[in-house]
Amino acid sequence: MRRRRIRHGQSDVICGDAGSGQSSQSLRTRAVNRKRLGRCGGRPPAFDRETYKQRNTVERCINKLKQWRGLATRYDKTATIYLAGLHLAAIFIWSAR
Repeated sequence: MRRRRIRHGQSDVICGDAGSGQSSQSLRTRAVNRKRLGRCGGRPPAFDRETYKQRNTVERCINKLKQWRGLATRYDKTATIYLAGLHLAAIFIWSAR
């Protein structure tokens, strides 16, 4: 930074890409709102624990299926062969439980 003679300190732009089309004012407003909300801004007001558990189970299953190389890379040419591979992977994962 010193070689290029760039001063350290705060600039007008908080974050974002120069070509993103967002003004520094809108970025500041979002940053202020995030600080104001704190922890309360993250979770939706209608949080349902059972729905979250089911979604988490589905996501974990998809991640296990993605570990199968043939499914992750989609080497199969036809949809039926891909579906057969998906069924085989699901059977192996289910039987390992």
